[in-house]
Amino acid sequence: MKFPMQSVYTWYRHTLRNPKYRMWIVAGTLVYLLSPLDIAPDVFPIVGQIDDFAVLAIFVSEVSGLLFDAMKSRKPNPNEASPGQQTVDVDAVSVD
Repeated sequence: MKFPMQSVYTWYRHTLRNPKYRMWIVAGTLVYLLSPLDIAPDVFPIVGQIDDFAVLAIFVSEVSGLLFDAMKSRKPNPNEASPGQQTVDVDAVSVD
């Protein structure tokens, strides 16, 4: 049975974007990063850190994407006036 990394990444992304499971995925990722039990133990000089850096990179990119989307959704549309602002029409007169 093949178990490609793309399917794991896709599962991770979709689960992290689901608000119901988001905190569980964040907690699980942090536990994995801090835990001495890894896919490749940290005892091995370079290989041990590669999986931690890969998981950290995916985690940071996905969380930053979520934060960026949240900031974009909060940003008001410049074409719409906010409730506290009123539009004032002024007649312009040329001065010679």
